[in-house]
Amino acid sequence: MGHLAFGYFFTFFTAMTVIIGDFAIKSAVDHGLPITSKHVILGIALYGFSAILWFYAMQHVTLAQAGVAYSMLTLIALAVLGAVYFGEPLHTREYLGLGCALLSMILMSRIA
Repeated sequence: MGHLAFGYFFTFFTAMTVIIGDFAIKSAVDHGLPITSKHVILGIALYGFSAILWFYAMQHVTLAQAGVAYSMLTLIALAVLGAVYFGEPLHTREYLGLGCALLSMILMSRIA
C-alpha cells in the first residue's frame, strides 16, 4: 500500500470512528438521555480513539490532504445519516456543499 493510500486509509477510519461517535451522541440527544448516559460516554470514547487514528493518518499525508478527506467523508456520511436515520431534510444548499466537498477532495488528491 502506497504512502498516500495508507494516509487516506487512516483518515477514512478516523472519520468513520467520529461518525459513529456523532451518531451515538445524536441518538442520546434525540432520546432525551443525560450527558452521563452510555451513548454519550461511547461517543466521547470514540472521539478520543479517533485522535490516535488521526496521529497515524498525518504521518502519511499532509495536514491539508487529511483535513479535506476527513471533512468530505464526515460531511457526506453525516448528511446521509441525518437524512435517512434522523429524518433531517437536505436542501439545494446541502447538495451543493456536498458537491464542493467532493470536488475539493479530488483537487487535493491530484495536487499530491
